[in-house]
Amino acid sequence: MKIKKYLVNSLSEAKEKVKDDLGNDAVILHSKEIQTGGFLGFFTKKKLEVIVAVDPEPKKIKAVKEIEKKPQIKPLEAKPIQVTQKQDHALLQELHSLKEMVQTLKKPNAKQEYPEPFQSLSTFLSKQGVTEAIRESLIYELVKGSFLKDDAKTVTNEEAVNQLKQLLKDKMKATLIQPLTFNKKYLQIVGPTGVGKTTTIAKIAAITSLKQQKKVAFITTDTYRIAAVEQLKTYAKILEIPLEVAYNLEDLQKAKEAFAEYDLVIIDTAGRNFRDPLYVKELSTIIDFKEEATTSLVVSLTSKYDDIAAIIEQFSMIEIEQLILTKMDETSTYGAMINLPLEQNKGIAYISNGQNVPDDLIEATPSFLIEKLLEGYQHA
Repeated sequence: MKIKKYLVNSLSEAKEKVKDDLGNDAVILHSKEIQTGGFLGFFTKKKLEVIVAVDPEPKKIKAVKEIEKKPQIKPLEAKPIQVTQKQDHALLQELHSLKEMVQTLKKPNAKQEYPEPFQSLSTFLSKQGVTEAIRESLIYELVKGSFLKDDAKTVTNEEAVNQLKQLLKDKMKATLIQPLTFNKKYLQIVGPTGVGKTTTIAKIAAITSLKQQKKVAFITTDTYRIAAVEQLKTYAKILEIPLEVAYNLEDLQKAKEAFAEYDLVIIDTAGRNFRDPLYVKELSTIIDFKEEATTSLVVSLTSKYDDIAAIIEQFSMIEIEQLILTKMDETSTYGAMINLPLEQNKGIAYISNGQNVPDDLIEATPSFLIEKLLEGYQHA
């Protein structure tokens, strides 16, 4: 017995092909509608898969015809499959491959593969620390967009990178990525220990007082770390900016009154205080966070993204308007600069790139963040 499979548009087309190839003695064993072609579920076409058999011996032909006439008899329906497995090795291999593919898709952690150069971009973004959710969303949109424009087009590496840059710019428009406006009297800088908060404050003060000619003052409430107070005193002396140390909320109120005529008052805070609901509540009676103050959170790019997300959660008792990212010069992975706007919905005001005051403070823009992220990308 000879077994053969056809992919056709209709049953009538199948009958014509079978008759031409195998003659009038051929019998249709099985037919079903399938989806062929396409990519990621797009551009598929409906086809009819038909499996036929032919046997020159009259008795076997009759037996097959009887099977076709009585499909409701389950034992007889299984017979063609057994014959196919024995007689048609190619078909068996195809069914085996299909089974393996289905099993792979069922696995929850199955790795998604994309056509080049999108696969290389996905791998690079993963190494840069871009989260899986963001990475998969970006690459999927790029692949879909590419095939919608022209499913026969081969996308070059340069085109893929440019498409990714434009897609990121479009997505980051919704987040406030721009320098601080200083349109409120108080700038409150918060953040955990060791992220370069005091140096960042000095850089902002230098830019504001020297370049924008504003009258600036310092208040520090971070009295837990004596070194931090002394460091800020040194910067205040160099920049000729007055400084008040507030050991409690009463001292903070007096410092606020002392600097009533200043354009901008930068407040250096102790990060641990903002985990205390009572402190935050009492502080809000002295400074109106909505009307008087801008609050910026300082985090380090050397930290793991999950740790940065946890820090943001720790400071959730107050409204963080924008982030300042430090220590860019101490890392080679920049995925957090994309994760924070797109996943945490947090804008970025500045990127700190060293210890020099005020030079090593870069104004954040979507273009800068995207270019920095992709500067090390080389197509494999």
